[in-house]
Amino acid sequence: MNLDLLHIWGTMSILSKIVSISLVGMGVGSLSVTIERLIVLRRAFSSSALFAAKSRPLLDELDLDTLAELAKSKPFAKAPLARLTGLGLAAYKRHADAEDRLEFARRDLERRLDDIAAEARRGMSFLASVGSTAPFIGLFGTVIGIIVAFQGIAAAGGGGIEAVSGGISEALIVTAIGLAVAIISVLIFNFLSTRFDKLDTAMQHAAGELLDHLEAHDGRPA
Repeated sequence: MNLDLLHIWGTMSILSKIVSISLVGMGVGSLSVTIERLIVLRRAFSSSALFAAKSRPLLDELDLDTLAELAKSKPFAKAPLARLTGLGLAAYKRHADAEDRLEFARRDLERRLDDIAAEARRGMSFLASVGSTAPFIGLFGTVIGIIVAFQGIAAAGGGGIEAVSGGISEALIVTAIGLAVAIISVLIFNFLSTRFDKLDTAMQHAAGELLDHLEAHDGRPA
């Protein structure tokens, strides 16, 4: 039997069609999340790299006021590194009279790192859900298709393997769709997770380096 998708679609039951449409919708949703997160990652790395290049001389000179202004400037409004730096400096200045203000800044930076990581991973839970549930949804559609095929045989009063093979093959298409959507979603999830882990590591290193320079600033003679 030729793989005629239009014929298969026409012979599917209503429930099987609903399951197929759901799987295709999950695939489209996964694709949308993937494209959007890739754009976010690209912008995050490029803007943070540019901010790092411009902020390096200011950090070396311990010019915290100019660094804070640079972090708030419009070109770096959405750069994760600029946001982290600005928030760290704000926490450091907010506790200017505290003896252990570096500890306050460190704690604040840890919370901000968690917030930035959570924001960057927005939508990843959808990919994980699609990867874990799509095969079962496809299997559900296949079971429905097989039940409908056997009901057709019973209504017709009999039939051999030839009578049931067409219906079963059509039902298995739904499982194939579910597996394809799940496999692609899992691969994309793993790829994006690796990229986000790299971003998290870079932010943690930046936070540590900022704290080192703040400590040097505290130890500088008045």
